[in-house]
Amino acid sequence: MDAQIKVAIQNEDFDVAREIESLTRGRGDVGALVTFTGLCRDEAGTLEALELEHYPGMAEDEILRVAQQAAARWPLLGATAIHRYGKVLPGENIVLVIATSPHRRAAFEAAEYIMDYLKTRAPFWKKEHRRDGSVGEWVEAKDADDSAAERWEQA
Repeated sequence: MDAQIKVAIQNEDFDVAREIESLTRGRGDVGALVTFTGLCRDEAGTLEALELEHYPGMAEDEILRVAQQAAARWPLLGATAIHRYGKVLPGENIVLVIATSPHRRAAFEAAEYIMDYLKTRAPFWKKEHRRDGSVGEWVEAKDADDSAAERWEQA
């Protein structure tokens, strides 16, 4: 059976419990479910909001491609990747990745794989809006994110 894959890029928040239910309802073959939820940090109290922009169409296609690669690499039953755009306040959800499989290792590794590639390949841009009223530059990707994704090429 092919993995059930959902990719969404949306302005509104997501409901983690609802997303889990949609991947597990009626699926007695799910033995493991791994979720990752990324939240907006307040950067030591200096951040008012994080503005996220994306390249519509291209971002969804790239995330779908990565989720499909994960499903080909591990025995996944389902995968969900949701990323928000617009202004996100500290403490709010930014990204959700869920992977389901009959086996825990596959679910863990697939969720991490999807998240690592989402951070490095999906066309998103972030700008910090600070509490003092200033607006930061667009945030560059971190070398650590690139290194995390590169390790999957060697595995």
